[in-house]
Amino acid sequence: MSSELRLKKLRGSGGYVMATINDEQQMKGNLGGPDLFLAPMGRLDSEIITKHFCNTCEKEVEGSPKIEFENPNEEVAENLILAEKGQYICNTCNSTIAEYREFKKQDEIQDVGVAKPLENQTQIAPEPTLQEQPQITPEIQPQASTQVSSQVEVTEPTPVGSVSSIEGLTVYDENAKKIGTAKQVGIDSNQTMVLLVTKNDGSEGSVPWSSIGKVGDIILLGKSTAPPVNQPGKCSSCEFVNSEVSKFCEECGTKLQ
Repeated sequence: MSSELRLKKLRGSGGYVMATINDEQQMKGNLGGPDLFLAPMGRLDSEIITKHFCNTCEKEVEGSPKIEFENPNEEVAENLILAEKGQYICNTCNSTIAEYREFKKQDEIQDVGVAKPLENQTQIAPEPTLQEQPQITPEIQPQASTQVSSQVEVTEPTPVGSVSSIEGLTVYDENAKKIGTAKQVGIDSNQTMVLLVTKNDGSEGSVPWSSIGKVGDIILLGKSTAPPVNQPGKCSSCEFVNSEVSKFCEECGTKLQ
């Protein structure tokens, strides 16, 4: 780790922080563009954060925001554990400035395998054994059938095994805003490769493979080739995409319409 420290601006989905970081931390926060992002760095020591800015209350405050985290140690894919997840929270209005996820392998020698997004559902169906089947009531059996039907619907696209190592990773847009979790890779009806994503609200969606900008500890989407006409929070002056609740552009200060 380099001993040289630099004061840098680290962006989040709801604001930014100013922190003194080393070269290794800077490499983690660099997702391929000129900006550095807070989410890939995980949990920073609050002592190295000098100030933070919140898009919601539009205030820059001296010192570190609140950092809340938990350690679920949840298996999100074969040989991949969600070790910690947390948030940087504004001290003034309690809005989220950034979220982060930290993963670890159970076995560093082995590769990450296929994610198991339907783990809770698959645990329900196998419960009855050959000995238990005569004791199952008619009310329980249709429920198990419903779970199996649900699995068939969400696994319809053809999986592509060669890219299974990205499954289970958190997906962020180009502004480091979390949009969901990578589920699997498949082929749509137009024979185009897509990434299936479990969105934040639990619904399913797909992202064209061509929209993926960079894959590392997280998946970062590149800028859309056809952005919506009236994209909320987009600055008409510098085209920076701000939070929908922001009144002024975080990048150039222009008043947003």
